[in-house]
Amino acid sequence: MPALCRDCLTQFDSTGRCPSCGSLRVTRHPELFDLTIAHMDCDAFYASVEKRDNPEVRDKPVIIGGGKRGVVSTACYVARIRGVRSAMPMFQALKLCPDAVVIRPRMSVYVEVSREIRKMMDELTPDVEPLSLDEAFMDLGGTTKLHGAPPAVMLARLVKRMKDELGLTGSIGLSHNKFLAKVASDLEKPRGFSVIGKAETADFLHDKPVRLIWGIGPVAQASLDKAGIHTFSDLLRWEQDDLTARFGSMGYRLWHLARGQDRRKVSANAPMKSISNETTFFEDTESIDILDGHIWRLSEKVSDRAKAKSKAGRVVTLKLKRANHSLISRRLALRDATQMADTIYQTARGLFDQVGNQGPYRLLGVGLADLVAEDTGDLSGDLLDPQAAQRRKAERASDTIRGKFGADAILKGRAMR
Repeated sequence: MPALCRDCLTQFDSTGRCPSCGSLRVTRHPELFDLTIAHMDCDAFYASVEKRDNPEVRDKPVIIGGGKRGVVSTACYVARIRGVRSAMPMFQALKLCPDAVVIRPRMSVYVEVSREIRKMMDELTPDVEPLSLDEAFMDLGGTTKLHGAPPAVMLARLVKRMKDELGLTGSIGLSHNKFLAKVASDLEKPRGFSVIGKAETADFLHDKPVRLIWGIGPVAQASLDKAGIHTFSDLLRWEQDDLTARFGSMGYRLWHLARGQDRRKVSANAPMKSISNETTFFEDTESIDILDGHIWRLSEKVSDRAKAKSKAGRVVTLKLKRANHSLISRRLALRDATQMADTIYQTARGLFDQVGNQGPYRLLGVGLADLVAEDTGDLSGDLLDPQAAQRRKAERASDTIRGKFGADAILKGRAMR
């Protein structure tokens, strides 16, 4: 059985410990050195960065998120053992883990660390498709000659470098397509290295729940449950035409995934479609002052991410969820693409005013869509708002100060609401 030591990167063909260093961290698989499609997912990325930068919380449960009215962005594995999950309301998370250390996200820091990891991935292959700051697909086909080692070895070397140079860990999924590579990366977290080969695909998927499929959320799961589809074996009983008739394009995709088929290529140039941020309130609110403060804070977060990605957006979006869970969404196309928090806020606030008083609301979201390169945005002045250019200049100066002294070095009054 082909084997790889993930500590010293020795390749061997036997059972037991690594013959070179004695490590038990060994990955074995018949197709280990033949597969080329990988998914790398950092382990509890935001929380891991905070633990790395602050040794005082290294052994404590850490939750990244807002105050008691916010939601969990992510949590370390200590907190996850207690039941804390991403998107969980903060008050619920703190009931499950009352001794947790709650830290507000430092997006600029996470973005910079993500760039360092991306550089390491780019050294392996030009075919890197990021999904977020902390995960990406990679196609390492044809890179064996370049590096003198098969993809599995180079992937183990990648996560070893992440640990040694950045103090962070990641999990690898290796397979013959993107769907299975992503499934594999979740099998042994944290610090996992899992393989799903071609020969075992059907047997592996047979009794697995369909919720393994990326993108199957509560609504889709409820539709599948209603149709009696709970596992991949249930899907196999359906004809392709019947699945498509019942579920549309999702049915066509499900038919192929049930057979472990995924023809999507790893696309290094996959365009980012939108940037958004939202918050769920601990208590439903219709207070204009409170909602206005959140619109500004969310606009600033969206702006920060757009600037970090060197993007601007032509469309500003607003999302509101009422107390009865009904959604209101609004969008407005701008004359010039923007990445400025002030412009995003002014537009989003205008959209909110158009909605009128239909609260109370439980959720608020702000976003940028139709993204373009930043050098094509914020070019012209605004005859209806002659002070806009001055506010942009002030915002750029504030960005410089925040970058040097921290995100809280300068706060607008409306952010305090």
